[in-house]
Amino acid sequence: MSTNLTAAVAKGLSGRNGKQDGKQDGKRERRRLSYPVVLLIIAGVLLLLSVLRAWTGAGDLTSSGQYGGALIAAVPIGLAGLGGLWAERAGVINIGLEGMMMLGTFCAGWAGYQYGPWAAALAGVIGGLLGGLIHAIATVTFGVDHIISGVAINILALGVTQYLAKLLFGAEGSEAAAAGGNDKQSPPMDDMSRFSVPLLSDGLGTLEKKDWFLLSDAAGILRGLTTDVSWLTLVAAGLFVGTFFVLWRSSFGLRLRSCGENPTAAESLGVNVYTYKYAALLVSGGLAGLGGAFMAIGVHFYSDGQTGGRGYIGLATMIFGNWRPGGVAMGAGLFGFMDSLQLRGGGDTVHALLLLAVVLLVAVTLWKLRATSRRTAAISAVFAVLLVLWYAFTETVPREFVEATPYVATLLVLALAAQRLRPPKAIGRTYQKGQGK
Repeated sequence: MSTNLTAAVAKGLSGRNGKQDGKQDGKRERRRLSYPVVLLIIAGVLLLLSVLRAWTGAGDLTSSGQYGGALIAAVPIGLAGLGGLWAERAGVINIGLEGMMMLGTFCAGWAGYQYGPWAAALAGVIGGLLGGLIHAIATVTFGVDHIISGVAINILALGVTQYLAKLLFGAEGSEAAAAGGNDKQSPPMDDMSRFSVPLLSDGLGTLEKKDWFLLSDAAGILRGLTTDVSWLTLVAAGLFVGTFFVLWRSSFGLRLRSCGENPTAAESLGVNVYTYKYAALLVSGGLAGLGGAFMAIGVHFYSDGQTGGRGYIGLATMIFGNWRPGGVAMGAGLFGFMDSLQLRGGGDTVHALLLLAVVLLVAVTLWKLRATSRRTAAISAVFAVLLVLWYAFTETVPREFVEATPYVATLLVLALAAQRLRPPKAIGRTYQKGQGK
């Protein structure tokens, strides 16, 4: 059945422009990066960061503290992005990731102070599942517009969590209030145990302190990723790997993705489209809820406004990652790095990154000139010159700009990635059962 389903979906997608789509798919296959090329890109980025660190003296560019903070910031963003990937691969736009994360943070705070951090993680997943279920009922069963349903979930989650926080945490004379809770936050929970890679962490720390070009920079980055790591971070990494194998290496994943590409063809071959869309949205909500729980566990309590728009950044990460787990992970790492910068007050580091942006813009300019896109090349060149002037006439950047860097990076990355995106064909479309019969 999997072979027939693949052929039918491909045929349904091709339509009148089958030959053109085939050529485009062939180009996409040729553009996929091989592992040696990916390793070369990583080595090039590391070399560039090392040069910038040595040139500008901005030690946080490659410090273990910066990358440890980036890893912590990247996990909830990545889980939200992964949740969005599950939903949209099944054809359902999930703007409600932010609300599902809110439900996850609240449920984690409620369970965490009573039963511990692992119970908080499970409760966060359940809270997100409830949000995903509401989104599924609205969009799949009743055919509500996906955007409207997602926005409604965000508003509903905000109101529900604030009301329940007052009721459960801030009620006068309650057990939660006596334990330290109030209208805005839950009582504190126990810390979740962390781990460091034996021997490697200490050795990398020694090498980082040597201040050797490239070697110490690589050691600082690796030490940040292997020291004082939460066990939930390993769970998140496993979920990324598991998502790849489930969605791209199993018949279940093929059927689920067919619902986002051509649900009519999928249903004509016996796939229950409603069931797969429900499953995708439940997983989507659960992942977003786990991302919210990670944030609550990290600071040991739930607090009002804790998600801080990370559900929306996760959605941007999914788009930047072209609806692929590896791309989502890379995007989450980038946004986590920027988030860590503003948490560490990295004005000098952001100032140094202006030069990195100049290098990238010059590369874009040369690439666009080669592709005879002179207008885009000229715009990139102008921005590169402006950034050079900004760097030359300033010594740091304002703290307000540093705090805005995650959102600025979101806009810039989406603008640069827009030309290579390939969303699922039937994403956002309302599908009524029986259309494939």
